[in-house]
Amino acid sequence: MTRSDSRLAVYTGSFDPLTLGHMNVIRRAARLVDTLVVGIGVNAEKRTLFTPEERVDLVERVTRPLGNVEVKAFSNLAVEFVRQCGSRVMVRGVRPLTDLAGEFTMMMANKHLDPAIETVFLMADEEFAHVSSSLIKQITPLANDEMLSRFVPAEIIPALRAKLA
Repeated sequence: MTRSDSRLAVYTGSFDPLTLGHMNVIRRAARLVDTLVVGIGVNAEKRTLFTPEERVDLVERVTRPLGNVEVKAFSNLAVEFVRQCGSRVMVRGVRPLTDLAGEFTMMMANKHLDPAIETVFLMADEEFAHVSSSLIKQITPLANDEMLSRFVPAEIIPALRAKLA
């Protein structure tokens, strides 16, 4: 199957840091398509914990066992990135209610920017509804590794510790 014939979707976000909620959406989206591109958004105005290169490395490390996930950084509009990847499907992960209004607004804006791109929402499983990157940044200095592993992949805990020491 050639790339243009394959089912390709793109999941965009900042992933700073990657959480188990993100991984839940990545695993489920990867089962629906032949190739899932995880797009690491780079916003020069947003202060991030990890550099774009570090985020790409961390997400690649954790998603490698899935086999059909590629990770790339981008700094343009998400719809442009989706188009550049050769896809017409953008995956967005949502937590119950907390993300819906903002995601709906963004979906409508994206539809105006590129009507050919469809947005597919995957709600993170219930156990991850409260997990956010902001929460991780707050609890990392106080939580032990066992506690953190309930919120983030164990492979990224050392990097989190190094950044938030």
